[in-house]
Amino acid sequence: MWIPTEHEKYGVVLASFRGTVQHGLPLEIGDTVQLLEKCEGWYRGFVHKNPNAKGIFPCTYIHLKNAHIKNKGQFETVIPTEDSVITEMTTTLRDWGAMWKRLYVVKTVQHTHKNEGDLFHRLWHVMNEILDLRRQVLVGHLTNDRMKDVKQHITARLDWGNEQLSLDLVPRREFSMVDPDEISVTELFKLMEHRHRKKETPVPASTHHLFVHMKSLMSSNLGEELEVFFHIYDGRENRPLSERFFVRLNKNGVPKSPEKTERQCTLFVDLGSSDLRKDVYIVVHIMRIGRMGAGEKKNLCSIQYRRPFGCAVVSIADLLTADSKDDHLLKVYACTTESEWYQIHENIIRKVNSRYNLSGSNTGLAVSLQLLHGDIEQLRREYMVLFTRGVSITKKLGFSDIIMPGEMRNDLYVTLEKGEFEKGGKSVARNVEITVYVLDIEGQVMKSYVAAGSGEPGGDEYHSFVLYHNNSPRWAEQIKLPIPVDMFRGSHVRFEFRHCSTKDKGEKKLFGYSFVHLMQEDGRTLPDGTHELIIHKCEENANLQDSSRYLKLPFSKANLPGNNQAVKGTKESFWITSFLCSTKLTQNGDMLDLLKWRAHPEKINDSLSKLKEIDGSEIVKFLQDTLDTLFGILDESSQRYGLKVFDCLVHIINLLQDSKFQHFKPVMDTYIESHFAGALSYRDLIKVLKWYVDRIVDAEHQDHIQQVLKATEYIFKYIIQSRRLFALATGGQSEEEFRCCVHELFMSIRFFLSQENKITSPVTQTQAVFLRTFPAVYGELLKIFTVREVAGFVRETLGSLPATAHAECPLEAVKLHCIAKTVESQLYTNPESRCILLPVVLRLLQAHMQEQRDLVMCARILTSMLSLIRKDDSVTTPVVSEEVDLIVDSLLVVLMRTILEITNRPQPAGTNMRLQFQDITGEFVACLLALLRQMSDKHYQQLLQTFTSKDDLRDFLLQIFTVFRILIRPEMFPKDWTVMRLVTNNVIITTVLYLSDALRKNFLNEKFDYKVWDSYFYLSVIFINQPCLQLESFSPSKRKRVLEKYGDMRVMMGCEIFSMWQNLGEHKLNFIPAMIGPFLEVTLVPQPDLRNVMIPIFHDMMDWEQRRSGNFKQVEAKLIDKLDSLMSEGKGDETYRELFNSILLKKIERETWRESGVSLIATVTRLMERLLDYRDCMKLGEVDGKKIGCTVSLLNFYKTELNKEEMYIRYIHKLYELHLKAQNYTEASYTLLLYDELLEWSDRPLREFLNYPMQSEWQRKEYLHLTIVQNFDRGKCWENGIILCRELADQYESYYDYRNLSKMRMMEASLYDKIMDQQRLEPEFFRVGFYGKKFPFFLRNKEFVCRGHDYERLEAFQQRMLNEFPHAIAMQHVNQPDQTIYQAEAQYLQIYAVGPIPESQDVLQRDGVPDNIKSFYKVNHIWRFRYDRPFHKGTKDKENEFKSLWVERTTLTLVQSLPGISRWFEVEKRELVEVSPLENAIEVIENKNLQLRTLIAQCQSRQMQNINPLTMCLNGVIDAAVNGGLARYQEAFFVKDYIVNHPEDGEKIGRLRELMFEQAHILEYGLAVHEKFVPQDMRPLHKKLVDQFHVMKSSLGIQEFPAYVRASPVHFTNGSPRSSCRNSVPNIISPDGARVVARRSPLTYPAVNRYSSSSLSSQASNEVSNITGQSESSDEVFNMQPSPSTSSLSSNHSASPNVTSSAPSSARGSPQLQDKHKHSRENSCLSSRERPVSAIYPNPLDPAQRATPHQIGDTTLPRSDPNLSAPDKVRTTFSSRSLDSVKEVNNTQFSDTVGKLLCPPVPPRPPYSGSSAKTMRSQSPLPTSRSPQKSSLPPFTPSPTECQSAGLVSNSPVLSGSYSSGISSMSRCSVSEASGTEATTGDHPAHQGPTMPNSVSSGSDELIRRENKTPPPYSVYERSNPRRPVPLPHSLSIPPSVDPPALPPKPHQLRTSSMKLVPTSDPRRADGVPHVPRPRPLPRKVSQL
Repeated sequence: MWIPTEHEKYGVVLASFRGTVQHGLPLEIGDTVQLLEKCEGWYRGFVHKNPNAKGIFPCTYIHLKNAHIKNKGQFETVIPTEDSVITEMTTTLRDWGAMWKRLYVVKTVQHTHKNEGDLFHRLWHVMNEILDLRRQVLVGHLTNDRMKDVKQHITARLDWGNEQLSLDLVPRREFSMVDPDEISVTELFKLMEHRHRKKETPVPASTHHLFVHMKSLMSSNLGEELEVFFHIYDGRENRPLSERFFVRLNKNGVPKSPEKTERQCTLFVDLGSSDLRKDVYIVVHIMRIGRMGAGEKKNLCSIQYRRPFGCAVVSIADLLTADSKDDHLLKVYACTTESEWYQIHENIIRKVNSRYNLSGSNTGLAVSLQLLHGDIEQLRREYMVLFTRGVSITKKLGFSDIIMPGEMRNDLYVTLEKGEFEKGGKSVARNVEITVYVLDIEGQVMKSYVAAGSGEPGGDEYHSFVLYHNNSPRWAEQIKLPIPVDMFRGSHVRFEFRHCSTKDKGEKKLFGYSFVHLMQEDGRTLPDGTHELIIHKCEENANLQDSSRYLKLPFSKANLPGNNQAVKGTKESFWITSFLCSTKLTQNGDMLDLLKWRAHPEKINDSLSKLKEIDGSEIVKFLQDTLDTLFGILDESSQRYGLKVFDCLVHIINLLQDSKFQHFKPVMDTYIESHFAGALSYRDLIKVLKWYVDRIVDAEHQDHIQQVLKATEYIFKYIIQSRRLFALATGGQSEEEFRCCVHELFMSIRFFLSQENKITSPVTQTQAVFLRTFPAVYGELLKIFTVREVAGFVRETLGSLPATAHAECPLEAVKLHCIAKTVESQLYTNPESRCILLPVVLRLLQAHMQEQRDLVMCARILTSMLSLIRKDDSVTTPVVSEEVDLIVDSLLVVLMRTILEITNRPQPAGTNMRLQFQDITGEFVACLLALLRQMSDKHYQQLLQTFTSKDDLRDFLLQIFTVFRILIRPEMFPKDWTVMRLVTNNVIITTVLYLSDALRKNFLNEKFDYKVWDSYFYLSVIFINQPCLQLESFSPSKRKRVLEKYGDMRVMMGCEIFSMWQNLGEHKLNFIPAMIGPFLEVTLVPQPDLRNVMIPIFHDMMDWEQRRSGNFKQVEAKLIDKLDSLMSEGKGDETYRELFNSILLKKIERETWRESGVSLIATVTRLMERLLDYRDCMKLGEVDGKKIGCTVSLLNFYKTELNKEEMYIRYIHKLYELHLKAQNYTEASYTLLLYDELLEWSDRPLREFLNYPMQSEWQRKEYLHLTIVQNFDRGKCWENGIILCRELADQYESYYDYRNLSKMRMMEASLYDKIMDQQRLEPEFFRVGFYGKKFPFFLRNKEFVCRGHDYERLEAFQQRMLNEFPHAIAMQHVNQPDQTIYQAEAQYLQIYAVGPIPESQDVLQRDGVPDNIKSFYKVNHIWRFRYDRPFHKGTKDKENEFKSLWVERTTLTLVQSLPGISRWFEVEKRELVEVSPLENAIEVIENKNLQLRTLIAQCQSRQMQNINPLTMCLNGVIDAAVNGGLARYQEAFFVKDYIVNHPEDGEKIGRLRELMFEQAHILEYGLAVHEKFVPQDMRPLHKKLVDQFHVMKSSLGIQEFPAYVRASPVHFTNGSPRSSCRNSVPNIISPDGARVVARRSPLTYPAVNRYSSSSLSSQASNEVSNITGQSESSDEVFNMQPSPSTSSLSSNHSASPNVTSSAPSSARGSPQLQDKHKHSRENSCLSSRERPVSAIYPNPLDPAQRATPHQIGDTTLPRSDPNLSAPDKVRTTFSSRSLDSVKEVNNTQFSDTVGKLLCPPVPPRPPYSGSSAKTMRSQSPLPTSRSPQKSSLPPFTPSPTECQSAGLVSNSPVLSGSYSSGISSMSRCSVSEASGTEATTGDHPAHQGPTMPNSVSSGSDELIRRENKTPPPYSVYERSNPRRPVPLPHSLSIPPSVDPPALPPKPHQLRTSSMKLVPTSDPRRADGVPHVPRPRPLPRKVSQL
């Protein structure tokens, strides 16, 4: 049975539990769980990180912890009872753990910066440290001090990690987290600020230390031991600042005692900040220990001397910029003359190069130097290793900047300066060495008290270095004598002088001595300074044994009596400098006289007077003795010396105010508490103090009185302590007398304070001095008087100050400072005294804040006042409630006004001032929050009642709402102050809830005030949108903490907004549409409850707007405008879209305006879909098709559905940038053209917009034109650029701007050059289907055609698409998917290649147009694409599969042509037709004939480098025919059964027979050409081909060619095929793409003869030589043009060109295809089931081709070609871009029943009886089952000379319809299907004539040909500038001697464009249409941007 747990409430998971049992709860190790119930070894509960999931788990997996429970019951909260630091560590480490893992992922996946990798490792290290410290705390074995240290380390590391991870700053007090509810807001602010300051600006240390580690000396000429001395030297004052640090080196230049680190390392301590400057140096002197001369022989002398070696110098300033611990190699210099040694360092510093030089090129001193900061105790903690390992301390000469009490020091420093010696009878100067001894009072040498420096222990004696032959040596060597204080008296120092001989003996001979006493007889020590000592002669050491002999002698020349001139006159002298640094000894006689006042009472007056002249350091040394002396004198002679003692006491007290001695204040405090014994002193002190105060007003000089008042604090301390001692001794006698004295004193003080004086008056300054010290007296007074009494003193004293003071008076600031000290004092903390003092404080504070004076101090006072009030005190304590009432009444309004004024001021420039400025803003804000938090219902009611008029209340509400908006600003607090922000928001929402009642009661209905309500709503919206309230962005633990403490404040505020909105009634109209945007922003916050509350407001708005204006256009416009900007900022999601839709649809169900409402909601919802897709796409890194497609979708939506021009233009430019980034330059041009189209060539000024400056419309359009041309150039779309160049040139010409006109013409010419000279690649096209609900909206369940990149084949394209959509599944078939795929929650991609159907047939069919021009029109401005799928219908004949081989042809029509503003466009229309086997056979043979013609023509014109393609093509056709290729067609279609069963196919059968004969004819001519060019090694193959050709002819039953073949010999008049072309009959073009051709033989062949191979080849070669020698372009003979191919082989002998060539080779290799489909050649013989059923073989043919389908090239048609042998079928590889692919032709309409067809141009032929050209004119419609897409248009047959050039007709969607000039109307024009009627424009009738002339004269044809310079058909032709229409040329020549039959004229299919093209009048034109001048562009709607 499950029992609720009582004590077992909280636990930690010890091991992971999978939770596989029923109701099991999975647990991870380390999770914390809350336990609810227990049953037989199992617990039931939940994990804290997911409290909603409850389950069971074993007890053994849980470690229980003690916890206490809040709100016991269903909603209880369990908090572990452990140290708060432990709790914080645990939660913080959990949060860090998750972030640390993310850091790892970022580091490894994205290969980010080094910093992030470093953070990963550093955080790992810190987490381990914290865990280790946590263990130490949990064990509980630490001492209190150690525990404090550990917690400090923990919190420091926690703060560091939080800062690095951008987490919140945690407010702490004594290492524990602070609950913001437990302290006042002002306290919280101070804690946060303190932690923030500590983090941001560490306080600069005032004390610094230099760490030195001597490593080694590197030199080539060592060999002697060395001594190295370091000291710090002041280059400005030329004196040492520190002792010396001494290191001994061995002969190798390394320290002698490497194991003793204290001998190598030192710390130069107590350097002040002033010592860290450039002219302070580290000076190193090096001495060698050895022979006198460095080069002397060893055996000359055994005695060693100290001799100069070298010196090095480095500036301390260099260390400030260096890394933390750098090794330095110092250069070592030597003196040029030894006598200069004493100042070598000065010479080096001053760079006197002549006096020193490098001691050796490779000599260097290796030392480690590091500057450390902080006091020495701090260093001991931070650098523990340093001190435990051992480091010597090198002290400063003299005391540090701050003298600490208790510091013990007694060091005498003696510097051996110089000496003057006589020669002593020698011819050369002496080598003098000094030996120094310290001797005690008994004359004994004191052991170990002579130190050369720190680092080495002291010795008994010290030997100076020796200067060679120098009688005036200068040493400047400093030694330290650390003699104990008690041994100073009677001690002396003796200096012995010896001459060091360099002779063999090398002895040191004594010749004199000097000495000096350390202490004088009166107790004073040796004075600091230089002393000239007498050198006493002495040659025997024995004479110095008894010191008493010489101590009676004079030692200093300064002390000699005047009559002793003999000694004074001696030349020999020795100078030393002494300096005493002692805390116990003094050199001051006056000090000693005062301390010994009882011995010399007559000197008391002088001693007291001289006390002020004594150095402060001497006074503090003897502070207690001095004070005892003063109070002793006061007790014994108060009448006589009372005033002087008081003055001395004031001097000492004020001395302790000095920063140098301030640390001695505790010493004085201790003295007063423990040692002071003057029980009677208080009377004298009060008396003297009152005497001074009474004389203030009258005194002329206030300086001394001010000094007295500065000491008031300590004077009162002495008075109170004295009185306490007296009361203790006497049992409280004279109490009334004392009180009376104090009252009188305060009366005197109040009197002098009440004086009003001039600002500069000395009395005013004295008042200020007193006010500064007065608050310090309160605490002393409280020791004797009650709280109320002291508060009374203070109130009366402060109240006596003059009220009307000038603002600039310095006393005002001091008054405020005094108030601040009062509020911060112990006195004010007591509630009893507060109620007395508060009115005085508030009065002064209010006055200052109203005048905006001394705001920093005001903030400080207010902070202190409010810090004393806890959160709930005002509710529970009446006294506190009254205080809050007083403060609210006095300061609330002033405080808000102050915040407003501060925040509206410009911030000061200086950093410090700016910091201070921010601080006071924050402090005032904290004060306001603290005050508002203390206010209860009662306070709010009282506050609102104080406003007597509506206007006052209105002003107050506006003011407080404005202040709240300021408080919400992100910059109000640092970004990591989340705790402070949450408290702020909690206070704001509480206050707003109180004030909203006042708003409702006072400002509704007839009293409605828009401004107040608007301010309220604006505040509410900003409140909800704050980043710090967006809980979704928080970690789970942080979110849980916030919700537990405050709830979701956004929802609370949202409910309040809704409630207030409902109260507005008809006043809601005032906020429509202004509040739509703000409320929309609120609803986008991802909080479901908030959305449910706020979305219905939009329904309300729609309703009220409908009532007002009958529609809600305003609501719609505002919603749409705001949605774009908000969603682009990352707001909103799919859930919001669904919620918005469902809530509003439900709301408007019963409205009368439901229909228009549904429309609006649908529009907004669709916009959201697109915006969400756009935002998701933009998050991706690289530019891909998804981004571009999404932008296009959104751009079109804004244009077509929303009519938002500005948004449309913005997205045009976004799309443009995307294209540029992806290097889609052509698409970028088309995109920018959309904006260009909105502008006119006018001078209208345009405002600054996007990146465009303010300029005229003409200038902007010019700039756009130039940019577009540049991009068309980069995209190799030069034809399009030419049009824009022409338009710009026209503009320049109209303005006579010939300079720019010239440039434009040159640019246009350069583009023409590029068309002719540069190669362009033809892209592949791919159809892509996106199926499934997981695709973005703009792709979902749609199909597109995409223009591939250069060189991109199907496999590469498929891979790219799968990379863009990594979750997509590639479909393995090409059938249309069913509904299950459409509705699937997945992504399916269906990709295959398609072929383009070009629109510009006139250019492609025109003779003489170069390939590089034609190739442009083959793949540009393409609207339609197709692919074919072969299949078998009915029973398949295994013997001859061609009988049942049908083709399913699909044509896709796009919404826009490619290329355009995107690389892909959606398929608008899909058409499906079936091609019969017979039609299929006709197309196959036509394509093969076309391919043969093309190759032959290329060979003749020598375009072909290699004849192999022609060889292979001939071989493929002839060999296949021999093996039964064409015979299969004969068997299938020429048999009697087929003709009987299909009587309607008679014409087609005839056509097939004709094509077969034609193929034989072409082959015969091709063999003749082949023979001419075939290389010698291929001759046998050629012979074989000729033989096989005869076999083929025989198999076809051709004995001689039919008459219609023989009747059309091609005569090349004038030796050129071009001349014969002039007489050619134009091609007959069907408008739907089928080409019907007059049956003419392509070449002239002898008709009757049957040739042997040799005669054929020789005769044919004669014909060929005739042609090839004169032909300019054989294209005009055959009208054949190759296209670039990746494989000429595959195109030249592909097997069945229709079947196998339908898809690119990549389709066969596609991983989506089964193996049996990989090679289409294998499919020709498969059954209909086995064969792949869809357009794996796409074919660019028109969809409705049914009657006589003509194929353009074999590579794009799925056919089975019988003209291939089996080996060829296997061998051939198909290429998606082969030579014969995509031969486009013009469109001709056969009849209203004929499907759309395309075929290549063929030479004209005479008609024959069974020609389809005749029969199809009257043919009835085909059966529906076979032709689902039919044309119902009547035939249109104008004469060819009157036809307009299709090249001038727009085929591009970009500028036609909605994407061209139609943009100007901002609505989408429909693009009608191409039809014959579309061409019926102007005066052209529908039928201009059934026949055409038999021939056309050569002359007129020449004129027409010259006229036909057809520009490219291209989208920018649809601009408003009309171009001259040009008639199409005749495609083939017709021999003049033959009368061709009448053929229907060729109509032209025109797309609708924005401008009808006007034909140009020309005398050479046959029709003579008059010339119409080019009109100005028609006016359009023009962009205002």
